[in-house]
Amino acid sequence: MAYSKKTTSSLLAITPLDIFLGGILGLGTIIWISRQFRSSSFKYDNSGRKPDNQTTAVTTGPERNFVKLMKQQNRQVIFFYGSQTGTAEDYASRLAKECSQKYGVNAMTADIELYDMTYLDAVPSDHLVVFVMATYGEGEPTDNAVEFWELLNGEEPEFSESTTVENLNYIVFGLGNKTYEHYNAVARVLDTRLSKLGAKRIGERGEGDDDASLEEDFLAWQENMWPHFCNALGVDESNAQSGPRQVVFGVEELDSVDKTSLFLGELGEWKNPEQLHQTVVYDAKHPYQAPISISRDLFNESDDRHCLHLEIDLSNSNLTYQTGDHIAIWPTNNEVEVERLGSILGLSDKLDTAIMVEALDGAASKKHPFPVPTTYRALFRHYIDICAPASRQTLMSLVEYAPTESSKETLRQLATDKDIYRAQVGEAMRNLAEVLELCQDDDEGTATKMSSGFFSTVPFDLIVESLSRLQPRYYSISSSASTSPKSVAVTAVTLAYQPTKGEDRTVYGVNTNYLWRIHAPEDTSVPAYDLNGPRDTLKNQKIPVHIRRSQFKLPRNTKLPVIMVGPGTGVAPFRGFVQERVYQKQQGKEVGPTVLFYGCRRSNQDFIYKDEWPQLFNALGEDSQMITAFSRETDQKVYVQHRLKEHGEKMWKYMEQGALLYVCGDAKNMARDVNQTFVSFAIEFGGKTEQQAQDYVKSLRTSGRYQEDVWS
Repeated sequence: MAYSKKTTSSLLAITPLDIFLGGILGLGTIIWISRQFRSSSFKYDNSGRKPDNQTTAVTTGPERNFVKLMKQQNRQVIFFYGSQTGTAEDYASRLAKECSQKYGVNAMTADIELYDMTYLDAVPSDHLVVFVMATYGEGEPTDNAVEFWELLNGEEPEFSESTTVENLNYIVFGLGNKTYEHYNAVARVLDTRLSKLGAKRIGERGEGDDDASLEEDFLAWQENMWPHFCNALGVDESNAQSGPRQVVFGVEELDSVDKTSLFLGELGEWKNPEQLHQTVVYDAKHPYQAPISISRDLFNESDDRHCLHLEIDLSNSNLTYQTGDHIAIWPTNNEVEVERLGSILGLSDKLDTAIMVEALDGAASKKHPFPVPTTYRALFRHYIDICAPASRQTLMSLVEYAPTESSKETLRQLATDKDIYRAQVGEAMRNLAEVLELCQDDDEGTATKMSSGFFSTVPFDLIVESLSRLQPRYYSISSSASTSPKSVAVTAVTLAYQPTKGEDRTVYGVNTNYLWRIHAPEDTSVPAYDLNGPRDTLKNQKIPVHIRRSQFKLPRNTKLPVIMVGPGTGVAPFRGFVQERVYQKQQGKEVGPTVLFYGCRRSNQDFIYKDEWPQLFNALGEDSQMITAFSRETDQKVYVQHRLKEHGEKMWKYMEQGALLYVCGDAKNMARDVNQTFVSFAIEFGGKTEQQAQDYVKSLRTSGRYQEDVWS
């Protein structure tokens, strides 16, 4: 899943601006209502107030009053992050480091769910709060920002001593994806809401687009933001420091360590002895080691393309799901990249050495960036994202440690020239180790063969600081919770491609190829993985998983028609939907028309679940049908949006009967075309103008009748 993987006023003198702001706030309210169940610790009622009967427990836990903490530690700026994949957290950390090191202003980063945000009204006017907020799904906050979202979007938010935040000065940067309907909705709603509550924004709101170049958007915004930052805090920008690098993490190699306490890739607290006799609640922080009971390739007659169908057994866990939810699978990096990074850094002979990594700032929100003590090998395999393209900022930080003048210049050029970086790193999808290999040469500028330890001059704490934590991959569940309550089906196409023409270099999707090697361990055409996991905990085809709730749900009123559009693996959740509708009918409920538009290349190659659909739709009856588009079987390519248009009059009839519309798959092209097709129905069959039709389709989205589960 990507950034969006998926809103009241006086009747007098209403201006277009009022309408716009009202729409933004309305969106926030709708999202807030729809997300209530996602909060694991509900603290606010729908007014934004703490419940009157809530008592304050005496606790020795971490301090949640961030204003008190800032004063105790002499911090003038706090960088809050709302992050789903780790990018927002990374950006917040980078900003905080530059704030402290370059401008001499004490700062801290903070996971927004760890602090009581009702203290926003207590922030002194000479302090600054920075929000780095990602938008997830269809305009929703990330999981760690839900509680703050509930507070902010209450009808009458009540802070610690006030209903306003007039002393608050803030900065905001949003991470989103323009292919989604509600682009950067979280940052926009937050900005609008804080402004209405009396806060003052410093500088322009930043917005990064993950569909284009999120990193470049961030860097450009950051460059324009710092002068406003300095002006707000009375900092002389001309005295900005460019001294030695500020070390963030201390790294120590351990001569001796209790092997039972060594983390070799375990996630959460799998192996703490004191928990062995306690009931474990499996979630994002404590994934379940789930057995794969069934795995098969759904593609026929294809040697280079694979589509995996997996069935994951949840029987021995507390995990449950609802039809339409997502399952998170925690990946492992392949051995080729583990060895590559170890080699270039001169660690090949030390990969199994135990290390301790700890934040040097005693007030850091995370004392350790991953479970420790660990080893270099476990770190590369399980804990950090070594396969992601290296950022320009990371490359710039490595320049001073390059061992030769030639390699220094190559790194500097990649870090400073956007076009060269885009061609050789961004579009080429080169990870850090591959970029460092690219920079290997001698002082005469002649490229050398791969040399083990060429960049052993790079401090390892800088590697830890520069690479993000390896994150789970999310998949739409392709089974029904009613028919398979303890078995989750996953449908995933393996990703492997050559991004650069004329170069025999393949980029492998981190998780899908890991899953493929579990399915076909003898297939040496893809890199090897440590399939047994740390201490053999994943032996016999097990994978770490947790469940994430989704708003992508069938209507409670089973009589309503349902129109689904899902080409390729976009059909995954609809397999679960159709199974659910069949189950509902078998239970004696009246089930409305169920229509599925599905597309793939060829009916005899990549028509997934081909043998299942006839039986399912026969069980639903003649009002239900599956309509297919095979793009490579006709002279002119035919896609799902074309087949949808062919059946426009009938689909409009269902829409007038209250049908719910569901779209799953590619956000950039297919989802936009499908949206426009529904708009055309409102014009052609509903007699609406273009603007009326656009407004009509938007109203379907607002009311929950038009839902998307899309990615870019």
